[in-house]
Parts: sequence; C-alpha cells; structure tokens
Amino acid sequence: MKSIPTNVHGLLDYTTGALFIASPWLLGFADDKAARSVAIGTGAAVLGLSAFTDYEAGLSKQIPMATHLRADTLSGVLVAASPWLLGFAKRI
Repeated sequence: MKSIPTNVHGLLDYTTGALFIASPWLLGFADDKAARSVAIGTGAAVLGLSAFTDYEAGLSKQIPMATHLRADTLSGVLVAASPWLLGFAKRI
C-alpha cells in the first residue's frame, strides 16, 4: 500500500478530529452518553496527537511520526470495537 504524504495526513488528522467531535450531532446520536463520549474523546485525542506530532501540521513536534501512526492504528481498533465494548452496538 502506498502511504500518503505527511502534509496530507496532517490535514486529514485535523479534519477527522473536528468531524469526530461534531459527529454525535451530525449523525444523531448525541443522546447516547457512551457513544457521544467516545466520539468527542477520540476527536480531542486526534487533535492533541496531531498538534504534538513531528510533521508539517504539528505545532509542538514532540511525537515521532512512527509513534503517531501506531496511535492511529490503536485508536481505530478501539473506536471500531467501542460499540460492543461499551454496550451501544444495538442502538448505533
């Protein structure tokens, strides 16, 4: 698989973080506390990780890109599993 350039990755990170935060209201699940918390928490984590990553979009450049990518992978797995882990799979 061909990787995307880090400047594009940075743009996608900030966009994804903002969309995660807005998703409970955009997608109509803001009334479910667990699902809302996962979405907002994930969005905040994505924005925070992006701000501290050592790439073009990073503000502080303290986290290596390889560590950022591992965190992306782990968070993706956890977000995908969260409906079953936190009990809102039947609703959302």
